[in-house]
Amino acid sequence: MGGFFGVVSREDCVNDVYFGTDYHSHLGTSMGGMAIWSGSSFNRAIHSIDNTQFRAKFESDLPKLNGKLGIGCISDTEPQPLTVRSRLGQYAISTVGKINNLDEIVDKLFANHHTHFLETNRGEIYPTELVSVIIDQENSFKDGLLKAQELIDGSCSILILTPRGIFASRDKMGRTPVMVGKKEGSYCVSFESCTFANLGYSFEYELGPGEIIFMTADGYETVSPPREKMKICAFLWVYYGYPSSTYEGMNVEVMRYRNGVAMAKKDDVEIDLVAGIPDSGIGHAIGYSNESKVPYGRPFIKYTPTWARSFMPQDQTIRNLVARMKLMPIPELVSGKRLLFCDDSIVRGTQLRETADLLYNCNAREVHIRSACPPLVFGCKYLNFSASRSEMDLVARQAIIKLEGREPESFDEYCDPSHDKYHCMVNCIKEILSFSTLKYQNLPDMLDSIGIDHEKICTYCWNGKG
Repeated sequence: MGGFFGVVSREDCVNDVYFGTDYHSHLGTSMGGMAIWSGSSFNRAIHSIDNTQFRAKFESDLPKLNGKLGIGCISDTEPQPLTVRSRLGQYAISTVGKINNLDEIVDKLFANHHTHFLETNRGEIYPTELVSVIIDQENSFKDGLLKAQELIDGSCSILILTPRGIFASRDKMGRTPVMVGKKEGSYCVSFESCTFANLGYSFEYELGPGEIIFMTADGYETVSPPREKMKICAFLWVYYGYPSSTYEGMNVEVMRYRNGVAMAKKDDVEIDLVAGIPDSGIGHAIGYSNESKVPYGRPFIKYTPTWARSFMPQDQTIRNLVARMKLMPIPELVSGKRLLFCDDSIVRGTQLRETADLLYNCNAREVHIRSACPPLVFGCKYLNFSASRSEMDLVARQAIIKLEGREPESFDEYCDPSHDKYHCMVNCIKEILSFSTLKYQNLPDMLDSIGIDHEKICTYCWNGKG
């Protein structure tokens, strides 16, 4: 996934960019970067943050950076921001999203006599470099950003830092958020609104789908209006958005409480304790507990001082090891108990199965799992956060193949909770992962919990409809 943060100020902005970018660390732990306009040139710092927190890695760079305009990013795909000198002038650029037709765009650019791209050591082309090349073909940043929106299949939100100010472009379907904050003498632009309060900013504006603004220390103006159609990612609320962030007027933690309440209203299992799979399952579990009147507890604790977030390492074996090592059970709260856990989602299921085994080894009587969203039948094709090397990694797909003996022509019946095939799939997943019972939240209740127009929310992962 990834996130970005930018500042235009009448004073030095380096600390705000530093801390604002750091507040996006939950969105990725591969690469981090900052670019600051000094008044005459760009000063840039980029580091790998695979095994070190952003703050620790960049603290030593701060004395070398100074300026009143800057952007920073967290990325799981590439080193950025990039700094560019082109026919449009000097600028720094950062992107968040996924470009499905990258090779096709590259071929078109070569046909138009673009000479070369820098390759990674894997022979790949960085998406952010491609976006900069698209922009540079046009006669203005506005036209270049509109061209990028037109060409890119997938999603791409973009920050461009120029010596005059920052252009911010939300992806054309609004799948990821872009927000403006304000304080005396400064404006910021951010993926996450949770960055605002502790840095002294207040929420000012949320860009619409495809909208482009230009921001200076004196304010911001819309240079291209928002589009009408939106398909914002539902997982912002269910999973990867930070609890104190708000998108389209709905706070993440509030949505999770509401979603847990909705799950509890349709459940009748007899249990002793409700818990959340930390961190993103906790809000759903609190809502479930409040509605069911079953006590909320913590039968295991996540050891956070040294372990990074488990879903971030690229190697699945390492992800599983980290997940297992950092969950520390409390046998006194597990032994003999009927436990119900709310998790944000079930992707491969490997970590949940190991969590269940951990609890059974501590003599748990029963382990019931409640997923805060429907079964994931499709891999995300719009964002990188849930992208899998293969849809066959999804435990729901594995269950379907096990039941059918092959991949079916249509998955519609497996996405329909009223159909027998859906219930057979859920039961198969339960057996694969060794749960006492397993239930998934249904799509309408999850969307109701988000609380905005259902038609504005992307549900591709669950029903193949983006």
